[in-house]
Amino acid sequence: MPAWQLRPAQASDSDALAMVAAATFLETFSGILPGADIVAHCTRKSSPETFAAWAGDPRSAVTLAEHTDGGAPVGYAVVTTPDLPVDLFDTDIELRRIYALSNTRGTGLGHALMARAIADARRLGAKRMLLGVLGTNHVARAFYERQGFALVGTRRFNVGAGWYDDVIYARSL
Repeated sequence: MPAWQLRPAQASDSDALAMVAAATFLETFSGILPGADIVAHCTRKSSPETFAAWAGDPRSAVTLAEHTDGGAPVGYAVVTTPDLPVDLFDTDIELRRIYALSNTRGTGLGHALMARAIADARRLGAKRMLLGVLGTNHVARAFYERQGFALVGTRRFNVGAGWYDDVIYARSL
């Protein structure tokens, strides 16, 4: 039995979501991005208000992964209206976020979050899922490619004071 469980997040989970978002972003990008940029990005893009808005949006779905012993947040996923510089269709959805704490690696949580995100996207009527990822994040890119995503574009993405090159992936649902 895994040491985590998934559930749909509510607006009341926004503090927990913001905390795990900041922690997982820091874990993922420390040593890659400047610390000040990580802090600025998390403050601006991973606020409780941001997560409350997604949780309350009928065109979005937020999943929270919690440790089975005590309910601490250990991961999450967000699917929502796309905001990417590629040709978009009415039936597109964006996997805006999918992160898990490093202590969950090897437990299947990443795959479970992806499966839930795909199921949520289908439930919301989406036919194609898109996502953006740092171009040099080869671990994440390999994960997405194993999940059936293919390159469809690029973008410049702002984190704090820095600009970074992302790749954009898509897959049919």
